[in-house]
Amino acid sequence: MTVALCATAIVVLALLWEVSMPWLDRKLDERRHRRERPDGTHGYDPGRERRAEQRARELLRSCVNDEEWGMYSDLGFLRVWGGRASGPEAGQDFGGAPYAYLIYPHKPIVAYLPQTRRLLNEYCVEFPDETRPYGSARLPDSDDVLAKWMALNADETRLISAANMHLPGRQVDPRQVTRDLWRLSQWERERLVREQRRAAAPGGPGGSVPAP
Repeated sequence: MTVALCATAIVVLALLWEVSMPWLDRKLDERRHRRERPDGTHGYDPGRERRAEQRARELLRSCVNDEEWGMYSDLGFLRVWGGRASGPEAGQDFGGAPYAYLIYPHKPIVAYLPQTRRLLNEYCVEFPDETRPYGSARLPDSDDVLAKWMALNADETRLISAANMHLPGRQVDPRQVTRDLWRLSQWERERLVREQRRAAAPGGPGGSVPAP
């Protein structure tokens, strides 16, 4: 009798398992769908993302100079001066005028002429994080900026040659870049004024210390 009851219970459990499997699969799919991020990657602990960005900012701060760090902290982007004799693309000649790049997090690098604020090209490059076992393979914002900054300073020609080049406005709104260039000019002017005041203050680099 006991053996028969056990056998019946096992059969019932097996049937229940077979019946419940589609329901469980559907519930798991719904749960995964709710956790999915807008960019198609699965969500993860936002605290981990914030900590990763904080570490990335500390690393960026240790690599760039004070002016560049202030620029990134205040404006959200970095400027890198071009180092080639002509423009970033072969055949571009600006008569010896300097050109520069704006580096945004997870956006193309924008080349422009500082004197006229004329936009030249956009250069799309990506530095995915292949080591992350969770969520998106995108680097934290500050790591992405640092990777572009290092690549431009180390081998500008190679980076520009490998990047996907587009005309201005393909991915970055030219109006935004124009506003950012104006913000950059205002930021530099205010920074210069602060440095001049600091230098002229008593005890400053250019100031005199009152006699005791």
